[in-house]
Amino acid sequence: MKKITFRTKNLIYVFLISLLISSCSQNTITIDDTGGIFGKTNSPVSFELNLNKNQIIAAQNGRLGIQEISAKNNKIIPAQIEIAENGANSKVVFIMPNGEHGIRKFKLVSTKSPFDTAIKAAPDSKNGQIVIVENDKKVLQYNFQTIYEKDVIRIGNEELEEHLRTERDTFVSTSIYAVPRSDYIHPLYGLEGEMLTRDWPDGGHPHHRGIFWAWPEVEYGTERGDIYALQRVFARPTENIEYTSGTVYAEIYAENLWMWEDTEPIVNEHTVIRVYRSTTNKRIIDLTIKLLAVKDSVTIATRLTNSYGGLNLRMQFPEKQEIFYFTDEVNSKPLRAWSDINGIFKGNKSTSGLMVLQHRDNPEYPGSWKDYPDLAWVQPTFPTPGTRYLLDKETPLVLRFRLIIHTGGKLDNKSSAENWDAFHDQLTPLYIIANSNN
Repeated sequence: MKKITFRTKNLIYVFLISLLISSCSQNTITIDDTGGIFGKTNSPVSFELNLNKNQIIAAQNGRLGIQEISAKNNKIIPAQIEIAENGANSKVVFIMPNGEHGIRKFKLVSTKSPFDTAIKAAPDSKNGQIVIVENDKKVLQYNFQTIYEKDVIRIGNEELEEHLRTERDTFVSTSIYAVPRSDYIHPLYGLEGEMLTRDWPDGGHPHHRGIFWAWPEVEYGTERGDIYALQRVFARPTENIEYTSGTVYAEIYAENLWMWEDTEPIVNEHTVIRVYRSTTNKRIIDLTIKLLAVKDSVTIATRLTNSYGGLNLRMQFPEKQEIFYFTDEVNSKPLRAWSDINGIFKGNKSTSGLMVLQHRDNPEYPGSWKDYPDLAWVQPTFPTPGTRYLLDKETPLVLRFRLIIHTGGKLDNKSSAENWDAFHDQLTPLYIIANSNN
């Protein structure tokens, strides 16, 4: 395998800046949070300011903060910037604190000492994979290099699967699916350090691998492969991987090529994993996936075009497992879609869970939900049942999701809707991947 070269830098982003933001000066920002969705959900927000040199230096040193003006709790919280090119203003990102609904005013503050909060992305010294750590506590591992069975991170001895095999399953025997793999997230940890995801499970589904984006039916011309079950087509890393650390978020940007028969590139994949620092009861992870065809006649589909495939989540089996998914009626405005799986995961004495929000800009939104309770699995599928999606060589397929790790059981419908609304507000940072291979 060729050596991977790492480059740490600020990635360039384009954000939709809300019309509800007005900058009175380069130090003061007014935000209209009339509905209170950002304060109630502690979601990230971004805004544009023309920072001076001292503020930029403070941000680079982890000393740039935000303080609410005339608030009962005027604690200074961390802020992080993204330096824009071509003379554009910088984007400032922070986690909205709890507070009163309505107009809220903030000011930038440069502290004397760096914030204690630090969330970092870097290669693991033991295995070389990219890990994200918050205050020395591991959040997740992105496996961009090949993982072999001996390398898999597990919780003790796993029980054999009890899943009943059907004609939809991918295997005749399990051995041909126990294939080394890359380009996925595992482990993903909860707020108490409990392992939420599962990789290379014993028994029936060794190709399952934490959180991974893959399709059971990848057609190239008249041939069919299965990047989901690791048959004929595989995601392989290029040298293009970058990572960012900060006081508000850490981020991984990775490029992979889908290799047909492990020799011929057919799809260029760019993935961005942005992990925000945790709050009292949650952590937000934004995932963006871009697929651009390298060859003509490449299509993707779910199993038999009416089953599983897309963003796949293989979880550990929690005690008292509960799985929910929700999609508004077709003509609803807005039309929301989310899922939640929760229970008591090993390593945690209380209930925790993982929510998935679909972004309404995803093609063919909303994707159908598919759940397998006996596999601790619930996913948003893509593309639409009964169809195959043709990947284009000029216009990429872009899929966005927000993952929310939370404490407690299932969030009520109101809280879930507020999280979805915050994800779709113009104040929310969105990573825009250009229609190019850069």
